[in-house]
Amino acid sequence: MKPRVSPRPAHTTPAPRPARLSADPGACAVAAASTLLRGISQVMLQDNRLAGLLFLAGIFYNSLLFGGAVLLGTAASTLTALWLGAERAKIRAGLFGFNGALVAIALLYFLEPSPLTWGYVMLAAAGTTVLMAALMNLFAAWRLPALTAPFVFTALLFVLACARFGQLHSTGSLPTAGLPKATAVEGIVTFSTVVEGLFNGLAQVFFQGNVVTGALFAIGLLVASRLAFVAALAGSLGGLLVAWGMGAAEPAIRAGAFGFNPALTAIALYGVLFAANATAAGYALLGAVVTAVVFAGASAALEPIGMPALTLPFVLVTWCFVAAGPLFPRLRAP
Repeated sequence: MKPRVSPRPAHTTPAPRPARLSADPGACAVAAASTLLRGISQVMLQDNRLAGLLFLAGIFYNSLLFGGAVLLGTAASTLTALWLGAERAKIRAGLFGFNGALVAIALLYFLEPSPLTWGYVMLAAAGTTVLMAALMNLFAAWRLPALTAPFVFTALLFVLACARFGQLHSTGSLPTAGLPKATAVEGIVTFSTVVEGLFNGLAQVFFQGNVVTGALFAIGLLVASRLAFVAALAGSLGGLLVAWGMGAAEPAIRAGAFGFNPALTAIALYGVLFAANATAAGYALLGAVVTAVVFAGASAALEPIGMPALTLPFVLVTWCFVAAGPLFPRLRAP
């Protein structure tokens, strides 16, 4: 008679072997750098360390302060995810780094740098990791991406909190609080306005107002994905043309204020969240145009409290267009 063997309960699995950590400091440094660069590239929805390096180079070209802020924010949010035991594949892909990068550069754009401010930046970046995980878990049932929502909510709340913290001082870059006012048509849009506005629309994703920085961002996108490169330029141009046609002020058009949110929306909807085809191209262009209008509306809505719209228009429009996607059979998953 064969000995009777008790079956393993269905809800248990063999204990996995612990992952072996490399003892080579060089390999560890390369892996850490790769994770940080991927986190920076994920700001524009790319998982590419070379693109992240070009984005970082563009930021450092414009500002050493902001370049350092991006590195600190990405590192703080990524290390928080490691400390809390988040899935390693998601960490390596930079999914817990990009919101930290954005919130760090935003806080140092709106607040005077000081030792306290840098600590505040690290706290905010760590907070984006928790909020990112919460939104990923909450939105999983609806198959919605968290996008830059953790950055938007964290940055707005941390900047507003400074009204009660007397040791944190504004740089004067925040919008002037007051009731929304109609913008008068200001300046004449020229060819140089269009060219500068096109690339500044990419640069403003990281709060940079520099054409060379925007060009480096465009090259980074081209390295990562030709689809993303085309979508970003089309989205930035689309937002610019909407602003021009609607009578926005020329300095705002030249600065790329109406381009960065549409550029992000176009990248997300064409080739990232939907498969690239003719329908998706038109859908992404529609989303970019709508985003430019939503940016104007969000800016006006936040003006009474003196807060910027940040990438809130991109988040809201993309959520809406992705949620609607399952009812449009010509749009396919990537």
